[in-house]
Amino acid sequence: MSKLFSILVLINLFFLQVDKPKKSKSFIERGDLICEKYKNKTFCEALKFYKEKQYDSCYAYSAKVLLLTKNEEEINYLNFIQGYSACKKRLYQKALLNLHSISDDDKNAFEKQNLLGNVYLNLKRYNESIAYYEKALEKKPEEYRKKNIYHNIGLSYVHKKEYSKAKEYFSKELNLIQKNDTLALVRAKMDLASVYYNQYLDDEAIPLFKEAYELAKTFSDVELKQYTAKNMAVVEKNRKNYQKSIEYYMEYGRWKDSIWNRDKIWELTEKDKQLAVAQKQQEIVLQDEQLKRQAVIQKSLLIGASGLLVFLGILSYIYRELKNKNKFITQQKEELNIANKTKDYLFSVVSHDLRSPINTIKRQHEKLKRQLKNKEYDAVAETTNNAIALTESTSHLLNNVLHWSLEQNNQLSFNTEVYPLKPLVEQAVYNFEEIAEAKNIELTTKLEASILVKADKESLKIVLRNLLDNALKYTGENGKIDVKTYSDSEDFSTIEIKDTGFGISKEKLEKIKGLENLSIDKINRSEGVGLGMLLCQTLIKKNNGRLLIESELDRGTTIRILLPNAKA
Repeated sequence: MSKLFSILVLINLFFLQVDKPKKSKSFIERGDLICEKYKNKTFCEALKFYKEKQYDSCYAYSAKVLLLTKNEEEINYLNFIQGYSACKKRLYQKALLNLHSISDDDKNAFEKQNLLGNVYLNLKRYNESIAYYEKALEKKPEEYRKKNIYHNIGLSYVHKKEYSKAKEYFSKELNLIQKNDTLALVRAKMDLASVYYNQYLDDEAIPLFKEAYELAKTFSDVELKQYTAKNMAVVEKNRKNYQKSIEYYMEYGRWKDSIWNRDKIWELTEKDKQLAVAQKQQEIVLQDEQLKRQAVIQKSLLIGASGLLVFLGILSYIYRELKNKNKFITQQKEELNIANKTKDYLFSVVSHDLRSPINTIKRQHEKLKRQLKNKEYDAVAETTNNAIALTESTSHLLNNVLHWSLEQNNQLSFNTEVYPLKPLVEQAVYNFEEIAEAKNIELTTKLEASILVKADKESLKIVLRNLLDNALKYTGENGKIDVKTYSDSEDFSTIEIKDTGFGISKEKLEKIKGLENLSIDKINRSEGVGLGMLLCQTLIKKNNGRLLIESELDRGTTIRILLPNAKA
């Protein structure tokens, strides 16, 4: 019975080694490479928690990524770290499911087989544990890993009561331990001694127990000294050498008392700390009493000054009220000035930009009247089409005036939500396909389906209608307009409208670019700045985006709308 107690003490130490396998540096580096290669943020979070030993979070994040990813390299790695986390949480059956999901030809094969050995050892399925440890040894691991595997195989054989095999692997473990690794040497010798002792081979076991005892005396671990002394006491008792056994038991007691004294010192230290805190609190109470006495003295002085302070407070309040009223009046005046300037600008647009198309429509109708009178029916269709196109352009101008007016008065409905970009652009392009076909202009699209942006859908439609209308207006027959979308950064996606039209001069392009920070009171109609482009700049800016324009005369214009991506 005494022998069995000694062996059980040692086996408890063995399990602590099994539950804390070292993480391979190369395995961690491989995870970093996968993170860098595929840029999967959730994978990288799971890896970070694994490295920081936060196994609950690692387990949860791994499960999340496994539901989403189809990348085999990520899946194999995630199955291992989730299995490892499950093992740390003692969810051994779940760990088995993860580890058996890893492909055999994967780079993680050694880690998989080594961890499977540990899991089966904890499940007391010793044959399977030994089989997987043997497979792990075939991978020719580093010496410190090989040493741990030998130890665990030996432990499995101890549980199977195959002591000769246990001796073989504990001996292999002992041969790999460095001489300066006292803790590992003591435990290995105790392992081997326990195997001999369990077979009643006292001549082999007792010298090893003594060597372990002597080594433990030179080591700082008090608990190790305690266990080796107790083992020697049991050995001497079984040999009926009671005097020596008592000496070892007394030494065991001293080491136990030493541990108790150490804990007692910590307890006394904690009590000293509590006493010091209590004294400090008493000092604080005394200081509070002194402050209260000072407060009584100060109160009498404050009563004398309170009347003056109240009077000054009333004056300050009256002053602030007057100041706020003046500020409100000034703000209203500024808003009224902006409203008047907006009104003047809109009247200028109506009088300037509508006069020409209205006169042209009038002439078109007179021409149509003459053609009908002279029965020039072939020319009637062309004249009618021209009149319709001019009417559409005039309607477009009136819509811009309306939208600008609403926006300036904060009455334009604006609701920022997440939308897929492709359907919005497709709808806008579809509305202009007939006009493009009538002018024999090739209108093509290349739209990415996966882009999600955060924007106001209606204001974005207004911008797209304006820009597509300009592109068709200033592109001649047989020209080409390309519309495409793409995401070139994590923060923004781009709508690009590129035409082969007449282009814009450098001078006018500078004026258009200046619209980005232009307010209504700085607009000069004589410089040729159109309401449409000003409206586009305003609405894109309101959507937290940017409008970029590149153009060359006679070569065409490229306009890019940058819109913020929807965050995952």
